[in-house]
Amino acid sequence: MTYGRVRRVPRQARSRDKVAKVLAAADRLLGAEGVEALTTTRVAAEAGVSVGTLYQYLPDRDAIAEALAEVYLTRLEELMNSFAERAARETWTDPVGLLVDAFAGLYRAEPGFRALWFGRGLTHGTREADLAHKRVMATGVHRILVAQQLLRDDYAAAVACRTAFLAADAVIQEAFRGDGNPELLEPVKAMLRAYLGQQPRP
Repeated sequence: MTYGRVRRVPRQARSRDKVAKVLAAADRLLGAEGVEALTTTRVAAEAGVSVGTLYQYLPDRDAIAEALAEVYLTRLEELMNSFAERAARETWTDPVGLLVDAFAGLYRAEPGFRALWFGRGLTHGTREADLAHKRVMATGVHRILVAQQLLRDDYAAAVACRTAFLAADAVIQEAFRGDGNPELLEPVKAMLRAYLGQQPRP
């Protein structure tokens, strides 16, 4: 993990632990109070470190937001990778439902992630990271459906998976925006099953 746009990359275990502690504090503030709470003063106080210590690694709100975004996106990618590994040795009756429920569950459990993505805290660097993240996630979907012998391992199938992921991601985000619309999850599952079911099988 690179911790986003850090001023100085923590190399020693003690320094990495300190940055992790700061980011955990920032996550708590973000989830409880929103992006406006991510001032260096508030984050340092919540983490129990001096502002000077915080400045060594994360000089401003944007740096904190980008580091948090990296934590959240890494968590999503690790979850997708774990499903891809499982898909290679298991047979699932409903891969679409399994994946939508899993990622909806992560959105539900991460108030800080929702606050950052749905608030006004996204920076140019965060948006760039999200574009790369979406490609990784779409590749993960393709790996899973190939392993489940539901799609071919070719370019057309990869495009279909990217399209499906982008559609699902937008709907899942909408389902958890504001007061939330969880009733959107079942329709998006039906839409994805129909779309992916039209693709050529191996």
